[in-house]
Amino acid sequence: MVYVIATLALAPGTRAAFLAEFAKVVPLVHAEEGCIEYLPVVDAETDIASQHRVGPDTVVIVEKWASVAALRAHDTAPHMQAYRPRVKEYLRGREIRIMQAAPETGPWSDPDAARKFLSEDYTGG
Repeated sequence: MVYVIATLALAPGTRAAFLAEFAKVVPLVHAEEGCIEYLPVVDAETDIASQHRVGPDTVVIVEKWASVAALRAHDTAPHMQAYRPRVKEYLRGREIRIMQAAPETGPWSDPDAARKFLSEDYTGG
């Protein structure tokens, strides 16, 4: 499993136009082999003091892929090659993080962790 966090800095006031173009490519990406999740996210409206806001001119794309090979295929897919020039004028910067689940053991590595925790049998790790 591969996770991508793509932080896109946009020209001021262009978020709606960018998201309109992004919406056109989403169904094609969702149809790609190995695509598990692909969606844009923006700041949630909360009163949580520790929240780090990215601001109105930033969109974060959250992606989950079955493999690095699937991500590579996505990167070179014809619809992505056509999409990039359409949004180029909106972009002012981007930061792409490609990640995997932490290899250490923990509740994410135990499919029964929630049941154990709720039954107070969970000891961690």
